[in-house]
Amino acid sequence: MTTTFLLVHSPSVGPSTWLPVAAALERRGHAAVVPDLTQVSSGCAPYWPRVVEAVRAAAPDTRIVLVVHSNAGFFLPVIKEGLGDRVVACVFADAHIPPREGLVRTAEEGFLPFLRELADADGVLPRWTDWWSAEDVAELLPDPQTRARVVAEQARLPLDYYTQPLPVPAGWDDVRCSCLWFGPPYEQVAEEATRRGWSVTRLPGAHLHQVVAPEGVADALLKLSRKS
Repeated sequence: MTTTFLLVHSPSVGPSTWLPVAAALERRGHAAVVPDLTQVSSGCAPYWPRVVEAVRAAAPDTRIVLVVHSNAGFFLPVIKEGLGDRVVACVFADAHIPPREGLVRTAEEGFLPFLRELADADGVLPRWTDWWSAEDVAELLPDPQTRARVVAEQARLPLDYYTQPLPVPAGWDDVRCSCLWFGPPYEQVAEEATRRGWSVTRLPGAHLHQVVAPEGVADALLKLSRKS
């Protein structure tokens, strides 16, 4: 059976953060799909069922290597449960690793005051790139055209996206799991992956390195999916 790389972007950004890697994988003869999660915050919480449904709707009926970026890592357990036994491997690419079971939120308690300061009167946050200075965003995305595309497609998420509890079904990590990390602060994630006995690879770069260096990221994903 064919294997497809299912590249899941953080709902804080959009699908163009994975499209260059999808194209690089396809040039190497591998199927790749990028679900669009930019509408998952439409309506009220909980938002995670919409994340699962959006990924399921995009996923082909093949074996799946499930790849998640940034806070999409927190959704991986429920996504994997929604896809069933088609998932044969999981890769956390500069992504948060959830606990083995229980509940988790997409923002740590210490980060919530910063988010509350950003939220407007309706409890809606600015676009993720507007949280940071123009200089910081330019460092993440040096190419102006790429930067404009990533910025334009972002959703404005509600504050409760970051405070809602997400279920973490037990046994989600019963397939091969691995970690690809680019830079700080994700060395902490890499350390946790190592403690869990996963394969870990460093590809030095900033948090959106998959946009900047898609060929290298594609190569790393292929290696991790084979040996993890």
